[in-house]
Amino acid sequence: MIEKSNIYVTQPALPPLEEYIEYLKQIWDNKILTNNGPFHKQFEKELAEYLGVNYISLLANGTLGLITALQVLNISGEVITTPFSFVATTHSLWWNNIKPVFVDIEPEYFNLDPEKVEAAITPQTSAIMPVHVYGNPCQVDRLQEIADTYGLKIIYDAAHAFGVRINGKPVLNYGDLSVLSFHATKMFNTFEGGAIVCHNQKTKQRIDFLKNFGFAGETTVVAPGINAKMNELQSAYGILQLKYVDEYIAKCKALAEAYCEELKGIAGIRFLYDPPGVKRGFPFFPVLIDAEKYGKTRDEVYENLKKHNIYGRRYFYPLISQFPTYRGLPSAKASNLPVAEKTAAQVLCLPIFSNLSMDDLKKIVSILKS
Repeated sequence: MIEKSNIYVTQPALPPLEEYIEYLKQIWDNKILTNNGPFHKQFEKELAEYLGVNYISLLANGTLGLITALQVLNISGEVITTPFSFVATTHSLWWNNIKPVFVDIEPEYFNLDPEKVEAAITPQTSAIMPVHVYGNPCQVDRLQEIADTYGLKIIYDAAHAFGVRINGKPVLNYGDLSVLSFHATKMFNTFEGGAIVCHNQKTKQRIDFLKNFGFAGETTVVAPGINAKMNELQSAYGILQLKYVDEYIAKCKALAEAYCEELKGIAGIRFLYDPPGVKRGFPFFPVLIDAEKYGKTRDEVYENLKKHNIYGRRYFYPLISQFPTYRGLPSAKASNLPVAEKTAAQVLCLPIFSNLSMDDLKKIVSILKS
């Protein structure tokens, strides 16, 4: 049971229940629950239009999207990626029998450092898997330049990048594939869910085959696919969410601006301003806590907030490279990842979601100030 007095790092934005019930009635009437039903088709079309992409394939969740994306491009060998992400990023490589190669992040927005990427390329490298951390775009032009020079693919983990644009251009249109997550914790959610964005019909067709057991017809299986389809209940919910997502984003933008205004005078607390020319969705509000300047460590702040029923998240901590599955890799050594190590030790995501009140935000800030 979630206590209503508690303030969590995020809370799902839910559309009006009475509107969703009308969609459920249609599903009950037509008895189509999955397998590319009418709501699935409608959602794909409307979502592509909203995001400004040409081709998108819906999936049951973002992790299956990453796993499938690697299959779509026949990636093997080694893939360069970040240690500063949710574990699904690297797990998707492991499940495809691909060796993750961790490189350090840049200190400003915590995305992959392109110069470290280039230095880590070997004859076994087949792709780069960067993450648009907190919805802040990677250095997409520089990464593409590196990929083109060395003949590599780029698959973006765009779990935080719903609706993000760089100088008006959707960030999802960079790289070979971009993978979205619509998990309940995301700004735009479909309970669970995800999608792969690609650039041509042939690639979309391959994705659609792979997410449905490899079926290309009633009796034809063209590849060893899996079951990663989004069902009709999620699809209908997604259609409804598209009506309200701009409202959710606007509310979170106002909250982020209020945080910035309230926190800007506190020594030892650093937060991120929007990158120039970027429109994003504010899925998280991370701060870095410098213990020497602030007087308390990040973990002390985290525990103190919990005493006031405020549950931030040390996101991302620990680094993926510190988990038992990966810490034996040569690239996982702490000496190889100094910026990521420092960031993981200082970062704390403060609560931000569309229904967070300004009073609660000011309560959080007053605790930080005290």
